[in-house]
Amino acid sequence: IRPKRAAVVACYTDPPAGATTIYVDELGPVTARTFPPAPGWSPDGHRIKAPLGCSRGADKTRVCGALRVRDGTGVTCCAPSRNGDGWIGLLGQIARANPRGRIRIVTDDLSSHTSFKVRRWLARHPRIRQVFIPVRACWLNLQEGWWRLLRRAALAGQAFADAHEIAHAVEVATAWLNRRATPWVWGRLPPPHRA
Repeated sequence: IRPKRAAVVACYTDPPAGATTIYVDELGPVTARTFPPAPGWSPDGHRIKAPLGCSRGADKTRVCGALRVRDGTGVTCCAPSRNGDGWIGLLGQIARANPRGRIRIVTDDLSSHTSFKVRRWLARHPRIRQVFIPVRACWLNLQEGWWRLLRRAALAGQAFADAHEIAHAVEVATAWLNRRATPWVWGRLPPPHRA
């Protein structure tokens, strides 16, 4: 009934022989927080409202990430904006992390993913093919779940001075998550049987 969704699911459940399926997404913009988090409640029971000391400025970054579901490892890179250059940088890292075989990249259909520069790069690298997720089906991208793990490991409760510190925290958290990686399973596990 929904051929685009079925094609995305088939990349995971029944991948082509010798192909690696990688789910890719972008997180951001992530801005540097230059203010301490506000305390929760005062001793007399009222909510403390702290004025925010930062705004969205030039010092922000986007985190691009890729999840290889076969073994649960991830690749991340930071880019100053969402454009073809940042996307090509991530595609190059994916190609280096997977040196053999065909690669199926499951991603959103954004203009930065289909720009002329990206199509020209993909023409020079024929073993990489993008499979686009249909509109209103972001749940098909398993990278969304991996972002939750990365946010908790790299960004939760931290204050960063600039985009370089954000990139370093993302790099350290990615290495830590890759050491603990396990294969991702499509769907829910069956409930345990009662004895």
